[in-house]
Amino acid sequence: MRTKVAIIGAGPAGLLLGQLLHGYGIDNIILERQSPDYVLGRIRAGLLEEGTVALLDQVGAGARAHAEGLVHEGIELAFSGRRHRIDMKAATGKTVTIYGQTEVTLDLMNARKAAGLSTVYEAKDVQPHDFDGSHPRVTWVKDGVAHALDCDFIAGCDGFHGISRASIPASAIEEFERVYPFGWLGILSETPPVSHELIYSNHARGFALCTMRSMKRSRHYVQCSLDDHVDQWPDDRFWDELKRRLDQEAADSLVTGPSIEKSIAPLRSFVAEPMRFGKMFLCGDAAHIVPPTGAKGLNLAASDAHYLSSALREFYDEKSNAGIDAYSAKALARVWKAVRFSWWMTSMLHKFPDTGTIGARIQLAELDYVTQSQAAMTSLSENYVGLPF
Repeated sequence: MRTKVAIIGAGPAGLLLGQLLHGYGIDNIILERQSPDYVLGRIRAGLLEEGTVALLDQVGAGARAHAEGLVHEGIELAFSGRRHRIDMKAATGKTVTIYGQTEVTLDLMNARKAAGLSTVYEAKDVQPHDFDGSHPRVTWVKDGVAHALDCDFIAGCDGFHGISRASIPASAIEEFERVYPFGWLGILSETPPVSHELIYSNHARGFALCTMRSMKRSRHYVQCSLDDHVDQWPDDRFWDELKRRLDQEAADSLVTGPSIEKSIAPLRSFVAEPMRFGKMFLCGDAAHIVPPTGAKGLNLAASDAHYLSSALREFYDEKSNAGIDAYSAKALARVWKAVRFSWWMTSMLHKFPDTGTIGARIQLAELDYVTQSQAAMTSLSENYVGLPF
């Protein structure tokens, strides 16, 4: 078997990259170790920047996001018992769209299927080879039969725990990481949102976030210990704790109900440099992770796919290496800004075990400044709606 670009991973990064490459006339095959149902069962992010929506439109996969997504012009920051609205559209002219990552993945899967493109699901023991030479290839096992795929380039879009980054010699890569001393306990419920826009709450008991997937389905989070387990959090305990961390108006209007999904996610900031190793490129979570406070993970995967697809188009159409040579630096410049913003939002809103009362007072001063200063609100808004590609 042979293709121009072998893509490892059928998450949003790999699927979007595949559609972008197809639009440029570049053959590609996607290899995914899980089944389609497993991929679609992963509950992930749900906020899209305008640039991400534009990329979905570019590949013909944006219609449902426009029809069913919720366009938000601002967010609310809650602290000291009150909510303060940040008008992002007034500050930047831009909005964000609430639309679940699962739905994005489904739309991209359907677009790929409609285009007749190849995706190998349940590909076991996927391994990239010889990407530091002139003849890269990928091997895998499917239904007990070994397969090999020769290619010009390999795109590692297989997430934080994937084989792509793990295949790179330790001496060739530098990793930067901060693991936060808490997690997010999140539930999904068939209940209406407590507010038309997201509420980010700083509270003495810990952070809370009220968001949604639709006007009938809500997604809520509370900061929790890394030692906690979902079995320790029956629904009633979760709702009681969430109410305690909200302002009175939000707590009174919160509609509760049975959870249809519940999980605890650790928070980390992680970047691997560079994002290119010979004929292999890292894309999305394979190269970087941000805490979800800034809503940047899925959107960074989309911008990576944009940069990489443009670089490969330049290579094939213009016979130029300039784009692929610049890919890592260009992607990382945007990544590090998103890492900074996500770290800042996380630091401002969560309860940290080692900062004590002075840390809490500094957070409140920061929140007061952010909600009173037009310059500060504009800075938050510019980063939240997404920096230019």
